[in-house]
Amino acid sequence: MISIQNLKVEFGAQPLFHNINYVINKNERIALVGKNGAGKSTMLKIIAGLQQPTSGQVSKPSDVTIGYLPQQMRLVDEGTLRQEAAKAFEHVKELDREIDKINHEISVRTDYDSDEYQSLIERLSLKTDIRTMMQSENHEAELEKTLLGLGFERSDFDRHTSEFSGGWRMRIEIAKLLLRRPDVLLLDEPTNHLDIESIQWLETFLKNRRGALLLVSHDRAFIDNVTTRTIEISLGKIYDYQVNYSHFVELRRERLEQQRRAYENQQKMIQDTEEFIEKFRYKATKAVQVQSRIKQLAKVERIEIDEVDNSRLRLKFNTAPRSGDYPVIAEDVSKSYGNLNVFSDVTFTIKRGEKVAFVGKNGAGKSTLVKCIMNEIPFGGSLKIGHNVKIGYFAQNQAQLLNQEITVHDTIDYEAVGEIRSRINDLLGAFMFGGEASEKKVKVLSGGEKSRLAMLRLLLQPVNLLILDEPTNHLDMRTKDILKSALLDFEGTVIVVSHDRDFLDGLVSKVYEFGDHKVKEHLGGIYHFLEKKRIQSLQELEKKDKVVAHLQVKTATASKLSYQEQKEHERTIRRAQKRVKLLEQQIADIEGEITEIEAQLSQGSTDAPEIFTRHAHLSHQLEDVMLQWEQASEELENMEQSH
Repeated sequence: MISIQNLKVEFGAQPLFHNINYVINKNERIALVGKNGAGKSTMLKIIAGLQQPTSGQVSKPSDVTIGYLPQQMRLVDEGTLRQEAAKAFEHVKELDREIDKINHEISVRTDYDSDEYQSLIERLSLKTDIRTMMQSENHEAELEKTLLGLGFERSDFDRHTSEFSGGWRMRIEIAKLLLRRPDVLLLDEPTNHLDIESIQWLETFLKNRRGALLLVSHDRAFIDNVTTRTIEISLGKIYDYQVNYSHFVELRRERLEQQRRAYENQQKMIQDTEEFIEKFRYKATKAVQVQSRIKQLAKVERIEIDEVDNSRLRLKFNTAPRSGDYPVIAEDVSKSYGNLNVFSDVTFTIKRGEKVAFVGKNGAGKSTLVKCIMNEIPFGGSLKIGHNVKIGYFAQNQAQLLNQEITVHDTIDYEAVGEIRSRINDLLGAFMFGGEASEKKVKVLSGGEKSRLAMLRLLLQPVNLLILDEPTNHLDMRTKDILKSALLDFEGTVIVVSHDRDFLDGLVSKVYEFGDHKVKEHLGGIYHFLEKKRIQSLQELEKKDKVVAHLQVKTATASKLSYQEQKEHERTIRRAQKRVKLLEQQIADIEGEITEIEAQLSQGSTDAPEIFTRHAHLSHQLEDVMLQWEQASEELENMEQSH
């Protein structure tokens, strides 16, 4: 579907990519991985056509559509949530304009027997058929389903988009992108602004949708559940694995081990050759052999180790003196903004040494309760901070509090005490500030880099209660592992607000769920909580089904359908049957034409570019008609069962 050929990208004299080649096939779901700065986002921009490579090209059929979600985007506020999401269907209006234009051209022409006139008639027929199929789609239902899946409430649909926070406005852009149904989706960190329930909905959506996907994400559980192929970018090269992320990690470990052995063998060979050259350089009887070895050495293609292995680097938070037995005690805590009740009657006790998670939909009050604990905002009820509690707080805006005029190295150097001072460079390297990056001033760093630096600085402060609000949003997987390991070793108490299931797994032993203006306590880890929630949802669904069934029986017993109602129902079924047959005939016609084209191509009887364009168009049309047939068949089945 999309072919990346001999791709090269240079920034100054430093190559980011060199001679990259791979193909994105139809319906593949690919994870694009690599450490920060490897070029993942650049790769997506090049495929999306927003950035040009130094050399090489990206080839795709002319009718293949691409949808791209960047990490950061410019948001425009022009209407309500519903109106903004409906912009995803602009292609329908464009098709209407094309049909009007063709109709007008036909109406003013009189050359009824000409090839041009017949071509116009055929184009009109094709466009009208496509429009008829689109007419049958329930765009409104699809729009509502997508918005609800991404965490919006029905009461939000008529709110102006300017009323939503940045994270929720990013969700609007995700909704528009998904509703457009492009052939290829390019997603750059789509989960950063989603809560756990919305991430699970997006997982299901992406697994079930047709079309290709190229995904960049630091959410290990998300990419593991969604993707089936992994492409790693490392030192300007790519390594392509036809497996999901977990399996890739195992294969990558084997590859790196082989690479290290090859590197060590080559280094020994180079050392032996250099020693021979140095030993016999000035002996005339060995001149020929020396020159041969010099030429041999010059031709050696040096093996590079892909990246420094920081997996054994163990970081430790500087723990303050022991706190009291109960660092946080909440009794009947409530918070409202005017008439808006965020939560009420919140009562819980966090014991010393516990590691707990705050989870729930965005806007349910997780960060608000953290601010109450920090005494940053007024609240109702009682919140007691225990004896000798020293709090280390990482907020989502923590990066703004850094000294902008000093370097990255000095930011850490000023905080480091004791033996950690001798390991500052290792520490900076683990958080991707190695080498020249450590000498950058804070003010020139990106938002993500500042967040990482703020997290690193927090590691060095002597605290016994850590409160972390979305700490992993800008950390890559290696750095998240280092942070998680440090938190597991931390002897104090931890409260973490996060949507990252993999990060929370094995870290927390208690989950506080925010929702419906309440906070519920769940004992056990994050996956135990999620499993329990799914069971609860199924039980609720079963109860609803029983109520519906009871009402149906009661209604049927009370009164039979009238004759007119029965006849109308039968007419509806006949219309549905007719539509299914029509779609089946369209599928057969399109498949027949595709078969004819493929027969021509296999015989090599034509190389006209139009035939390839036509083949791609028919393949895309077949997917759309198949989807409509599935929906129509399901609707018909439901009607016949209720008849």
